[in-house]
Amino acid sequence: QVQLVESGGGLVQPGGSLRLSCAASGRLFSIDAMGWYRQAPGKERELVATIGRGGSTNYLDSVKGRFTISRDNAKNTLYLQMNSLKPEDTAVYYCNAHSSYRGDYDYWGRGTQVTVSS
Repeated sequence: QVQLVESGGGLVQPGGSLRLSCAASGRLFSIDAMGWYRQAPGKERELVATIGRGGSTNYLDSVKGRFTISRDNAKNTLYLQMNSLKPEDTAVYYCNAHSSYRGDYDYWGRGTQVTVSS
């Protein structure tokens, strides 16, 4: 079992920045990769960024150059630094952890709201 808790969301003006955090606990040894997803009202959930155990990262094209995914293993925390925010970034952002240990599992946080508006 892996538990994920997001924090750091809020209301920000276009062009502003936020840093989301995801605190992970439980069977962390089983995690293969982690990522951030987002879901805007009326839209499907989309993958924003991922980071593998070796530190490799991938990003949604629309956030490249603006968002940075990182982790602090000592703190068991995943981050998403979001800069130059746009209204279209408005969504609930979810932390995700994937595990292939003894199966195929995805773990999710409850989400944190990010609203970009003037």
